[in-house]
Formats: sequence, C-alpha cells, structure tokens
Amino acid sequence: MTSHDAPEGSLLASAGAGLLIRAETADDHEGVREVHRRAFGGDDRLPGLVDALRTAQAALPPMAFVAVVDDRVVGHVLLSATRLDAPRRIVDVLSLSPLGVLPEFQGRGIGTRLVAHALQAADGQGVPLVFLEGSPHYYGTRGFEGARAVGFRSPSLRIPDAAFQVARLSAYEPWMTGTFVYSEAFWAFDCVGLRDPED
Repeated sequence: MTSHDAPEGSLLASAGAGLLIRAETADDHEGVREVHRRAFGGDDRLPGLVDALRTAQAALPPMAFVAVVDDRVVGHVLLSATRLDAPRRIVDVLSLSPLGVLPEFQGRGIGTRLVAHALQAADGQGVPLVFLEGSPHYYGTRGFEGARAVGFRSPSLRIPDAAFQVARLSAYEPWMTGTFVYSEAFWAFDCVGLRDPED
C-alpha cells in the first residue's frame, strides 16, 4: 500500500536541505504511526500492520527506513519478509509496504528517495525480488514492473493486474517464477488486494 507522492520534478531541492533518510529506530515508532494514519486518511490498519510486521517471526528480518526533516519523521517505508512459491523451491523475498509520506510533504520526491533507499538495501542483502501493490504510474518509474508480465502469479484475485508489481534485483535468476505469497499479517489486517490500478 502506498500514499501518493507526485512525480519527480522538484525532488531534492524542495524536499529541503535537511532531509535525511535513515534506518528506523524504536524512538521513531509514534512518528511512523502518525505518518501512516495521515497519509492513508486515518486508516488504522496500516499502523497496526507495521507494528505486526516489525515483530513477526520470519525468514528475513524487516527493514524500515524513515525520512526525517528537522528531527521530524515525515515519511516511512517498510520491507518485510514474504515468499515466492517457485517450481524449484521456496524463495525468500520482500514486500515493500507500506510507503507513506505526510500529506504536507508529498510531491517533494521524498517517497521516491525512500523507495530507492529500500531497493538498494534489499539488493545489498542479496534479496532477489521485491513485490508490492501500487500505482504502475508511480512505481513504474521507480524500479518496478508488472509482475504478471514477467512470470509471477498474484496471491489474490482482488489485486488488479496493473497494481501487482515487482523489482528484480541483482540476485534474481530466471528460474525464479511462480506465486507470490504474503505473510500472515497482511491477511490478518486485510491489507491485500486493496489497490486501484488507476490510483
């Protein structure tokens, strides 16, 4: 799930010279909750999902990053463990969800920088694939492509084809095809299949 961020145009300059992207710490948790509540119109499922994913037992540890301006958390992205049910074997992969930026900071390239930072971190850990549900218009210029078109099956009929996307990273190999499988927390918080491909 993703809050909207306008296309690149004003990127770094308008984000402010004080913008910092760094790993999330425990001290950031309340600020992260505020980001997702406000970015997603008061929906409490997203803060709950983030809390659950932080503590879930999984094959890969979660990676979370915050965008900070003047010591205030203004954006957040989370990568969490999911799986690819490939013909050869199960592959540990990541889901990028949620991505949120406070409404008054949207359109400044902060979401773009968070996505780039997250993908770089995943690549550095040797993760072959990162999946998400989101706008193809937004993510298509930020390292993602339509997942179905390159050999992956969606975990739910409620996910529009255009919204089901993947980033293939350095460790990706051509045999890695199959069905993407969300972790239990996504189902428990009803955060699967909620994206409109035109959003």
